[in-house]
Amino acid sequence: MFIKQGVALQHLIDEFHHRLGQLVSWFTLIMVLVTLLIVVLRYGFNLGWVAMQESVMYLHVAVFLLGAAHTLNVNEHVRVDIFYRKMSKRKQAMVDIMGTLLLLMPVNFLIFFLSFDYVINAWALMESSPEAGGLPLVFILKSFILVFAITMNLQGLAELIRNVLLFKGTAASSIEVPA
Repeated sequence: MFIKQGVALQHLIDEFHHRLGQLVSWFTLIMVLVTLLIVVLRYGFNLGWVAMQESVMYLHVAVFLLGAAHTLNVNEHVRVDIFYRKMSKRKQAMVDIMGTLLLLMPVNFLIFFLSFDYVINAWALMESSPEAGGLPLVFILKSFILVFAITMNLQGLAELIRNVLLFKGTAASSIEVPA
């Protein structure tokens, strides 16, 4: 019963981050197109707007902070795997469990708690760009820090479930999950 609920939660988190990753991929395309437009307007027509330039920065932040959990989900984070790749799947699962419990989750809890007041103050001030003509949404930009920490810990939980099952020799794919 507990295992089925854990696997169901893992699948739910994985699916959420998969869909978030798809959304972020659209942000990447939009960011490239806006950057192209900025360059064409600046060098072709001698035109430019601070808000348009800042929108690229906002999209860049969204891509990295919202896409990080999806990257973890698909196992594409940077890893020094000199020893890891030679380990058995069971030993890899133990390394991943320890990494999740001792590094990933504590660091992201720390990021959340240390940045919470910073983000709340930005919301209280409805902080906007200090540049004339800039975007009035700095408070939203800063909120991505909290979203990053939450999504990374959620994906960390999914990874923990997956690796505990792998370590115990129970493949999550062999467990029937109620729809």
